[in-house]
Amino acid sequence: MKTIINTTDAPAPIGPYSQAVSANGFLYVSGQIPINPATGELTQDSIKAETEQVMRNLNAVLLEAGYEFSHILKTTIFLTDMSLFAEVNEVYGAYFEADFPARETVAVKGLPKGVNVEISVIAYKG
Repeated sequence: MKTIINTTDAPAPIGPYSQAVSANGFLYVSGQIPINPATGELTQDSIKAETEQVMRNLNAVLLEAGYEFSHILKTTIFLTDMSLFAEVNEVYGAYFEADFPARETVAVKGLPKGVNVEISVIAYKG
């Protein structure tokens, strides 16, 4: 059985998908981009600000489903430019204390709304 997760504390989907889907203890969180859910505006002051907003959005979805960053098994980071990796990694790393999740970082030609970073996660709570 699957459960659809949606919260107003994260941006509403901009297409035919859910913010997250929970099934059998797993939580699959759709890629989050740096949209401020309170204003609907993009956060694009800097790559660090973009990444911080993405992580806040992920946190909102996780919390709505009853999960935390410590439950994350795997993340995927999409970047429009790999030269941004160090700054993204700095912000991203601050959200994890130990037992870091598996991860890949992929350079892509473009992301929705012209943003520079998108992150999706898979979490598990048994």
